[in-house]
Amino acid sequence: MKKWFIGFVAMLALFTLAACSTVEEKEDDGYATIQIDEVTQKMEDGYIVLDVREVSEFAEGHIPGALNKPLSGLQANDFSELSKDEKYVIICRSGNRSQTASDILQEEGYSIVNVAQGMSSWTGHVAK
Repeated sequence: MKKWFIGFVAMLALFTLAACSTVEEKEDDGYATIQIDEVTQKMEDGYIVLDVREVSEFAEGHIPGALNKPLSGLQANDFSELSKDEKYVIICRSGNRSQTASDILQEEGYSIVNVAQGMSSWTGHVAK
């Protein structure tokens, strides 16, 4: 009985620590991550969609009104065409590059939200 109780307490402590570390990581990011179905609302709230896919990917189809600023450019410290007075929704194909771009932009002082998914999950209108 004692071994079972000790095991139970240990598992409870482990789950509690794991939950706390997840919250801290999210806060440490300095920005929110939204779901793909929240992008339209953010646009209505005045956010600009910033698509960080490469130029050729963007040309194949993007959210109407989106700006294209490839991650490779951001990594080279090219922030031309961006304004710190604007708010941006950061999107890519699947969510990986947008997270990296969000880290860079947040560190540079831009107001951003990251999209957990990407254009591969977008069901809205696509411009070419």
